[in-house]
Amino acid sequence: MANYVLVHGAWHGAWCWRHVVARLVSEGHRTHAVTLTGLGERAHLLSPLVTLETHIADVANTIEAEELTDVVLAVHSYAGMIGTAIADRMAERLRHLVYVDAVVPQPGESWSSTHSSTVRESRLAAAQASGNYSLPPPDPSIFGLDGGGYEWVRRRQTLHPGHTYQAALDFDPRRVSRVPRTFIDCTRPALATISVARQRVRDPSFWDGAWHGGAPAAVVELDTGHDPMVSAPAALAKILLRFAG
Repeated sequence: MANYVLVHGAWHGAWCWRHVVARLVSEGHRTHAVTLTGLGERAHLLSPLVTLETHIADVANTIEAEELTDVVLAVHSYAGMIGTAIADRMAERLRHLVYVDAVVPQPGESWSSTHSSTVRESRLAAAQASGNYSLPPPDPSIFGLDGGGYEWVRRRQTLHPGHTYQAALDFDPRRVSRVPRTFIDCTRPALATISVARQRVRDPSFWDGAWHGGAPAAVVELDTGHDPMVSAPAALAKILLRFAG
């Protein structure tokens, strides 16, 4: 039995992992899908006080409270910031870190660092115009969704805490590199805001230079859009099951 911790990206909640959780549990694995503060069923906690550190604590506290070790930590999109922090601070508790079409930061970068100036300025303006410094959700069509998946995500997306957007993450890449890592590249369509991460993970010097070698790292392509837990849950679960050991 493996321990899986699944962390959603911006505007989502634990709900988005529903079909992946069912498959992992059916294989006998212990699975926890975390909802970050201010999102999903915790949307009532949305506040300008919610930061990247709040979300890192959400995941760290789940691992601590459930007394999990040998964790396969899967982080989606924005949550690549969180997964990197957990690998830096709790490397000994992780078996594998899976970036699911996620941000893969350099030390000192924020979620916004690799976005175009147009995207960055638009999101910051929207946060400033909101009453609680939040980022409004995009139309799910940009994730390649249609039909029932589109409607589900459109209904369930919530505002995202805006002070997570420019929060820089300091970490030691040597510690992170002790954890085996996989990047799942969702290619159809490829989301533009993940393009820098997509390029980085294909550059050997990123893993062996900036990340100082360490444990194995790999890239796996998945022929679906940015929300594979919605559009291709069986295929995503199959990849995650590789790391059950």
